[in-house]
Amino acid sequence: MPVDDAILNRTTWKLPNALALIGSRAGDERNGMTASWVTQLSMDPVLIGVGIDNTAVTHRLIAAGGSFTVNLWDATDTRVFVKFSKPATDDGATLNGRPVRAATTGAPIFEEAVAWMDCVVRHTIDLGTHTLFVGEVVDGAIRDDDARPASTQDTRMKYGGVKRH
Repeated sequence: MPVDDAILNRTTWKLPNALALIGSRAGDERNGMTASWVTQLSMDPVLIGVGIDNTAVTHRLIAAGGSFTVNLWDATDTRVFVKFSKPATDDGATLNGRPVRAATTGAPIFEEAVAWMDCVVRHTIDLGTHTLFVGEVVDGAIRDDDARPASTQDTRMKYGGVKRH
């Protein structure tokens, strides 16, 4: 028997997912997007997977640009994720007022991130409503080794379950 949509939503929302800002770039266009479907997939090479909605600006930029950054944020400063639930405003030095710089691949790195990884896309897997972009980490750094990175449980944000119409 099928599982009730409300139960699917409530159970998938309990998954303890990391929250990150995904940086993307194609040509002169850049974006930052809140994402909670982020995970390591391999140790050799080190591969990171991000699940991105097929209709998102970030999806288009990762597909065209061939790279993305994963920017981990301090769990005590989660308001940033609300600002990046829609396409970002880019003034050349910031995205939505947050300072950024170009990573090795050219995708934006957020200066305030507690840690970041720069990834070159190695695999793209269409999974229905989302695409899994699998990137090989080519660069990264830690700005604050003592900070605890944010997760979905640090906010009231909910993402997952069944598609809402």
